Amino acid sequence: MIAIIDYGAGNIMSVRKALDYIGCEAEVTSDASKILAADGAILPGVGSFGDAMDNMARSNLVSAVKEFAASGKPFLGICLGLQILFDKSEESPNVQGLSIFGGEVNRFPSDMGLKIPHIGWNSIEYNRDCPIFKGLPETPYVYFVHSYYLNAYDKSAVAAAADYGIKFHAAVWQDNVFATQFHPEKSGSVGLQILRNFAGLTR
Repeated sequence: MIAIIDYGAGNIMSVRKALDYIGCEAEVTSDASKILAADGAILPGVGSFGDAMDNMARSNLVSAVKEFAASGKPFLGICLGLQILFDKSEESPNVQGLSIFGGEVNRFPSDMGLKIPHIGWNSIEYNRDCPIFKGLPETPYVYFVHSYYLNAYDKSAVAAAADYGIKFHAAVWQDNVFATQFHPEKSGSVGLQILRNFAGLTR
């Protein structure tokens, strides 16, 4: 069973529906004991960095998420669920993230001549072989919705990058912890394959 961690952020049910579609047993939960007992966990989310961390703290989920990430069992962060795995964000300057990875989240520059937020399909380039990208095309297109982008301090943790006026880190992977800035659950057949690959790691 995969636990979809519910800390009051949006986009929970679209992840659940995608997992249902691929035949993967999943449960939306804010119960720390259920999360820690699961075979895998997904941390989704849309919204602001500060609100997400406030909600995590109010739901008493900060320690549970950190414990699960350290457990060795497969863990996947999606969109805001990637950003809060890092140290800080320009969106909420005084808020400390989970610091599971080292890095910061910056706002796209307003002088790029491109619309912000970055919404829509964009190709990604792999930085290294990553288990959740197994069987994907060479430069797959995935779906993004974000105004802030990741700058990971440890470049060896970066699994994929994308370009939207500037090159940014689109996915990270270290040991059992994976995270994507894009939304696999909204990325068509490519995204479903990513979720299948992740679910396969939990078995």
